[in-house]
Amino acid sequence: MSKIVFSHSYYYRLDPKQWKNKNPFPPLGTLYAASLLRKNDFEVSLFDTNLLDSPKSIQYVLHKSKPDYLVIYDDGFNYLTKMCLTNMREACFEMIKYGKNHNCIVIVCSSDSTDHYEEYIEKGADFILQGEGEMTLLELVKALDNKLNVDALNGIVFKRNDTIQVNKKREVLHSLDELPMPAWDLVDIESYRNIWKQSGHEFTLNIATTRGCPYKCNWCAKPIYGNRYNAHSPKYIVNEIEYLKQNFGVTRFWMCDDIFGLKPNWVQEFNSELKVQNLKIRYFIQSRVDLLLKEDTIDCLAESGLEEVWVGAESASQKILDAMDKGTTVAQIYQATKILKDKKIRVAFFLQFGYLDENQEDITKTIAMVKELMPDNIGISVSYPLPGTKFYEKVKDDLKLKANWTDSDDFDMMFNGTYNSTYYRKLQRFVHKEFRKQQGFQNLRKVISNPLLISIANLKSIAKLGYYIPSAYLDTILLKKLENGS
Repeated sequence: MSKIVFSHSYYYRLDPKQWKNKNPFPPLGTLYAASLLRKNDFEVSLFDTNLLDSPKSIQYVLHKSKPDYLVIYDDGFNYLTKMCLTNMREACFEMIKYGKNHNCIVIVCSSDSTDHYEEYIEKGADFILQGEGEMTLLELVKALDNKLNVDALNGIVFKRNDTIQVNKKREVLHSLDELPMPAWDLVDIESYRNIWKQSGHEFTLNIATTRGCPYKCNWCAKPIYGNRYNAHSPKYIVNEIEYLKQNFGVTRFWMCDDIFGLKPNWVQEFNSELKVQNLKIRYFIQSRVDLLLKEDTIDCLAESGLEEVWVGAESASQKILDAMDKGTTVAQIYQATKILKDKKIRVAFFLQFGYLDENQEDITKTIAMVKELMPDNIGISVSYPLPGTKFYEKVKDDLKLKANWTDSDDFDMMFNGTYNSTYYRKLQRFVHKEFRKQQGFQNLRKVISNPLLISIANLKSIAKLGYYIPSAYLDTILLKKLENGS
């Protein structure tokens, strides 16, 4: 059978903010695809770009292994790939060039190539896989190996007689357990572990229990897994966890689903299956506040080892949540946060500023909510127009100069919002300072009321008040000037 080099186009080192965090995850989506092709007797290898700083080293791999195919298959479970950062796009274009220089058939599957297939074909890619790509890739490579016509193959884009042909989309995979376990053995796990050691956090691996999201937030694109929701069985996931524990000694996991545990009784069955296999793990997830409030969901999550949940709070203005078609209420954010804290589960907020028609009242409400609820962490972004969304259609006429960020810390406003990029960059830093300031005061009160609670972390937080108090005050003055356009 043919020889395939699998790779992907996300380079943590080309994204300074993410590289600074020192919490890289292996390319899970790539590992699923490689595993399926290997199961079907193709010879596969992985050129993992995550920890590299340039595509150039792939030339040696291509020269040495002389593969028939270079498959650049991005990790669709990593939200960073969905952002279509231009640093990564340029890296992918370079990899395509090297692949063609070594006489490979180059196949690309990614959010960006799905949205901008013309550019990738122009750069030399032979085929673009649109959306979920494993089954399409398997059928395509089998057909090419057997010199069969692929003109009618669903899910591909290619050039035929100087014309780009876009075939019909493929139906999504409903039974995810049909896929073999990701090819974890292809990853240099120790190189990831060594980077995590520099962060001071416990080494963590990523697992996807589901694909897709059925909710319709109008700013959220779903170019790979779509507006659907299909789940692996709890047994499949627990078997994967057992494998990762036995082979790599890992017991902490990032469940990288868009929405974890939406399927009725899935969390309860997962908890039971962990007990059957006597597995003790800790993990963190993304979820929605309305989902967390259903039945005994939070109880089972806590019992099964959940230590932190990131929720898409977005805003404390119901006007903005409704404009986003978020489908949640501010009251639910408050209620879910209280219950999670009562269960000793860390809660973190994704916040989004800059949505259309946002005003100072909306911003003030969001800052007040953060200071009142005091989540354990926050992540802040500005509204980012992604192709295929209703939000993108509303602002696409403003995107003539720039339609994608360079890296995840770019923070440019690419449409005409209420304020400009300078204002929102300063706002992002101000909200973080207010949050850390509030944490410092909170820790100071704890230590005063009970000196036995003194820890190095608490003391550091308190000491930083000397920076955050004056700095946040100065930011308030500057933000007021920027608000008034001066």
